Amino acid sequence: MTDFFDLLFSQYQSYSTTNIILEAIAVIFGIISVFYSKHNNILVYPTGIISTAIYVYLLYHWDLYGDLIINVYYFAMSIYGWHLWSKKNNADEDLLKITEMTAKDNLKCIQIFIVSVIFVSAVYVYFDKFSHWWAYVDTFITGLFFIGMWLLAKRKLENWLFLIAGDVIAIPLFFYKGYTLSSILYIFLTIVAIFGYISWRKKLQNNTPALLT
Repeated sequence: MTDFFDLLFSQYQSYSTTNIILEAIAVIFGIISVFYSKHNNILVYPTGIISTAIYVYLLYHWDLYGDLIINVYYFAMSIYGWHLWSKKNNADEDLLKITEMTAKDNLKCIQIFIVSVIFVSAVYVYFDKFSHWWAYVDTFITGLFFIGMWLLAKRKLENWLFLIAGDVIAIPLFFYKGYTLSSILYIFLTIVAIFGYISWRKKLQNNTPALLT
């Protein structure tokens, strides 16, 4: 048991107490945020903003520039999504409903992925970090998460699929880099995202009028 614990957390011996506390807080608010997202609750955004703001600081010191950019993007998209989800009609109902992706959305997602990968690649080249294999993985994950967050802001069902894919890849990456708490966070995010997809699909089906026969 001790050996297993050392495998997971021994690297934290060299970390500052401040950074350990900050990572723990970011993980907690990240978990809270994804639970709110699962329940289609607007509080996904203020809780997510706290988590992403802390991660921006931490990821800069961890040299994970792709994930840093992801969290800067998350921060901006959280503000954008918060604005969209806040809109109500005269009956105080949400104007933005859960829907599925359209052909136009598919094209937009392809554009987001290409632009994000090019941009993050340029950042890694600038900091001369493409000598590490994980930089390529980090760049790919960035594209998936950029799409997922944009779809979440638009309340598209498929946002969960892109986020799940990114989470699954991020788990071993963060563990390899020695950030066990964040790796554990992505395990929770993956599990909750799966249930989130199921929950949103049920809500979508319940809100879809039956076709007349």
